Amino acid sequence: MKIYSTDTWTMEELQEQVADAGRRSLKVPAADSKRGVLETFGEVLGFPEHYGVNLDALNDSLHDFADSIGENGNAPVTILWQVAAAFRGDRSFGIICEILQDAESYAGSDLTVAAILL
Repeated sequence: MKIYSTDTWTMEELQEQVADAGRRSLKVPAADSKRGVLETFGEVLGFPEHYGVNLDALNDSLHDFADSIGENGNAPVTILWQVAAAFRGDRSFGIICEILQDAESYAGSDLTVAAILL
């Protein structure tokens, strides 16, 4: 997982880099709370209706998402997660980063994640 600052990068520049690398990008908008972040990941990544909106469910659903990336010849994915300044102080921020890094390792080159600090 890479971390970028909006002081040096714009979302548009990062999306262009992703497209130039032949990858699809999915933008996860900022949320100020753990629940908001988990819900937003679920919405953007199309997690199933039974998604539990907790850290274990995020981990499991990201692995399922990673398994589905290469189906039907789809291009690899880069998740661009906008991280609100208010959320960076939440202790679950680090846990979510670890979960995202684990999903990247699991998926190999099919999935990368960039956290954009707002």
